[in-house]
Amino acid sequence: EFRRVLFRSREMAISTPTFYKWREKYGGMDVALLTRMKELEAENARLKKMYADERLKSDILQEALRKN
Repeated sequence: EFRRVLFRSREMAISTPTFYKWREKYGGMDVALLTRMKELEAENARLKKMYADERLKSDILQEALRKN
């Protein structure tokens, strides 16, 4: 088992601990589920950025209102 993992890790140019982390995270998922998970992660990142931008705008407006 370990030799196969070591071979796969070298083949993919990753460390053995990274291989085990990926296997723990993605093991047992089919392609459709992985695709959906990636889509959700991208959407989540987009929403976080949008929230951060809106929060920054709000903070700037609050600061401007305090100065007046």
